[in-house]
Amino acid sequence: MAVTEFISVKEEPRGDDEDGDLDDDVIIVTGADAADHLLPLRDDFDSALTFRSIILASGLACFQAVMNQIYNFKPTIVTIQGTFIVLISYFVGNAWAKFLPRGDHFEARWRARSGGSSSQDKLPWWIVLIKFVNPGPWTLKEHSICSITATSASNAAATSTVFAAQNIFYDLPLSAATVILSTISIGLFGYGLCGIMRPIAVWHVEAVYWSTLPTVKTLQGLHWQQVKNSKPLRYFWYAFTGMSLYEIIPAYIFPWLNSVSIPCLASQKATGNVAAVLTNVFGGASNNEGMGLFSLSFDWQYITSFQTSLPLKFQLHQAIGFAVCFIAMASIYYGNGWNSKSLPFMSTELLMANGTAYPVTDVFPDGVLDKAALAEYGLPKLTGTFAFAMFMANAAIGALVLHCILFWGKDILRAYRSAKEGRYDDRHHVHMAKNYKETPWWWYAVVLIGSFILGLIVVLKEDITLPVWAYIVSLIVGIIVAPFSTILYSRYGNGIATNNLSKMLAGLMIPGRPVGNMYFAAWSHNVIANTVNLSNDLKMGEYLKIPPRVMFLTQMYGTILGGFINYAVMISIVSGKRALLATGNGNSSWSGATIQSYNTNAASWALAPYIYRVGTQYEMVPIGLAIGAAAVVIHRVFYQFVPKIGRLDVSEINMPQFIQYAGYIPYNQSQTCVIFSWIIAGFFVQYYLRNYHPRIFKDYSYLITGAFDGASLTVIFILSFAVFGAGGPSHSFPSWWGNNSNGNYDWCPVT
Repeated sequence: MAVTEFISVKEEPRGDDEDGDLDDDVIIVTGADAADHLLPLRDDFDSALTFRSIILASGLACFQAVMNQIYNFKPTIVTIQGTFIVLISYFVGNAWAKFLPRGDHFEARWRARSGGSSSQDKLPWWIVLIKFVNPGPWTLKEHSICSITATSASNAAATSTVFAAQNIFYDLPLSAATVILSTISIGLFGYGLCGIMRPIAVWHVEAVYWSTLPTVKTLQGLHWQQVKNSKPLRYFWYAFTGMSLYEIIPAYIFPWLNSVSIPCLASQKATGNVAAVLTNVFGGASNNEGMGLFSLSFDWQYITSFQTSLPLKFQLHQAIGFAVCFIAMASIYYGNGWNSKSLPFMSTELLMANGTAYPVTDVFPDGVLDKAALAEYGLPKLTGTFAFAMFMANAAIGALVLHCILFWGKDILRAYRSAKEGRYDDRHHVHMAKNYKETPWWWYAVVLIGSFILGLIVVLKEDITLPVWAYIVSLIVGIIVAPFSTILYSRYGNGIATNNLSKMLAGLMIPGRPVGNMYFAAWSHNVIANTVNLSNDLKMGEYLKIPPRVMFLTQMYGTILGGFINYAVMISIVSGKRALLATGNGNSSWSGATIQSYNTNAASWALAPYIYRVGTQYEMVPIGLAIGAAAVVIHRVFYQFVPKIGRLDVSEINMPQFIQYAGYIPYNQSQTCVIFSWIIAGFFVQYYLRNYHPRIFKDYSYLITGAFDGASLTVIFILSFAVFGAGGPSHSFPSWWGNNSNGNYDWCPVT
């Protein structure tokens, strides 16, 4: 069967007026608005799966997987993702097309010499070979395949942390089969779920995945526009150049720009209790320094296009949630809730009653709970703000499930009925269904069954301390939560964190088994995360008109390739640097801090039955699930009787997002100096530009912020090797007023 027969129903040229409805004056509000007026329907029917796209996709997937894995063991974390990969593949792909012999050029010359022979005439074998290697210009779809394959391969990086922790800290055998089969099982199970959920998570018109739009618009702009006659593309490169020159200043020379705080400057001479209060309220430059009230960040690597791309309804929920979080944190600490004043204001660590670090390694010698040591040291304590954050995280998950059922349940059923009847509201999917063969449902069912069997083999044959029944429960948790998490993410551009839920459940069901806890979380939370990521990529494929079966093969290939690459890199590093990674802070080249932190976290969750059971100080934390669900039930009943308050449709209130951000800071955003910049940038783009300058919003906002992302990530990548210690000794910038390396960068008093 030819490749075109495998993926395509028919090809037809793009009509000149196909995107004539992209009205510059339309204000983008809903997913339907984005589909009809923001994202063009253009499809050049160029090839996606070519020799060079496969080779470059494999190379970039290996590059991203290797780099992410290496820097899991480095003192400095380097991020390789998003627009950075898009730009790398753009330059490499164009270099391939430009410097290797071009098949289309050779064919044109051959036909000219043959007296204008018909396109049906058989080409010489050597021209066929040249066209196979380098068919012509580097195309949008080839470029997209590279980016999506690399993203799929990087999904394995989080899972590999489990294997590294087991190998370094526990006397349990770790075979290649354990790592590779587990990684593929986790990745592909998420992909199988993603395929089953396509009618609501990919084909639905409201499944926009707003945070991926900067990448989509960047890809389209790079291929559909030319610098000499496209003002938006010229501004893309102006923005990229400007941010590249600027980013080195806040990132290295002048870090105060990341945490501009007038209250901190005014209070830098304060001492004692006054200094502590001021730092708790206004400090935010360092992790867990304080709430960062009124601080501003001018460092784009922390602001990112993720924040500016999310819709206004999300910006409102986030802003109101943060306001509640500020009030709640201050009230809990200064009201001495959970005996907060005896502990630090903010910390995610397990602590002793006097505020010092809890001796996790003494309580878990060799990874097994020592009850005598537990009796000696007593139960660990949590800061009041962290306990509140854990409670709200669980409440957000309970609210997530009920909100999707009570508010979107009918829409979910309608989407599946429409898919069965072949009716779709999203014009992009209508185009895909008309022109390309869809991936059959049974392909995804086979992936689900196969990935389940791979995981079962690991649980039965390998010593990972996870019982079969717990493995099945972990997958059930993933199956239940993943659809709801993906639906919310697709409509708001941001989901609900579920990692704490999986670890807490594991701690309650298999107490005293930190390794089992890690594997349980991998087969529940990581499955959920992979489902969201892969669904996001599938939607990107629809926007870019990549055939569904090519997407299936691409994502499968990237996931499997990532499993092998991550294993090879991880085991080589751990085998050679075990002693260095297991103890201390490592050296300037290697550090096990990330793995140590992950292991400590798993061990602490193994104490869940002691910390969170009924009658203990923190019994409310797991009860948050029920309280969050109850809040949505009340919301739904209220909506039944009061559907509108003025111009506000009460159904647009999203309790999961609000609850999440009402407890977000202590656990998810411990560096708080960027929060107000998030809010300002988000409202500037999504309220001001979207409503008052819709043409600029459509033509420039996603493209320019994508350029900012690519530039800042490029600079950080270079600085990581040059001065931050990723490639050798670090070289700190000399200390001066704008680089207060001996205190808090925002000049809040050190207490």
